[in-house]
Amino acid sequence: MMNDTAKGRRARAARSVFAAIAWLLAACIAIQTLLAGAAVFGDASWWRSHVQFVRAFEWLPVLMLILAFPAKFGAAVKWRTAALFGLVILQYMTANLPGLGLLHPVIALLMFLLAWRTAVAAMRT
Repeated sequence: MMNDTAKGRRARAARSVFAAIAWLLAACIAIQTLLAGAAVFGDASWWRSHVQFVRAFEWLPVLMLILAFPAKFGAAVKWRTAALFGLVILQYMTANLPGLGLLHPVIALLMFLLAWRTAVAAMRT
């Protein structure tokens, strides 16, 4: 059985990893937006990179959600993290369903804001 000191160390480690992944997610969303901008305002060949890059980070919110429990985060952080995964799903929907594409950049902004706020919250607690 784990004593309280070991549990505390485990929670701190999970919080540190969670925070690092949250910052990584925010950075990936910014890069993803840059790739979209390069495709729209530069060369359309950047779309391929935009489509492929998402596969490198789309599961980060799931990993964060798993880590949120041993990190002993409150419900707010857990719900924000679940919302991030939900927004990833919405991004796929808006990219592939006619008429919903106009929401795609708006959801990206919301994802970046939510990832940023979640990373900041993880660092504070």
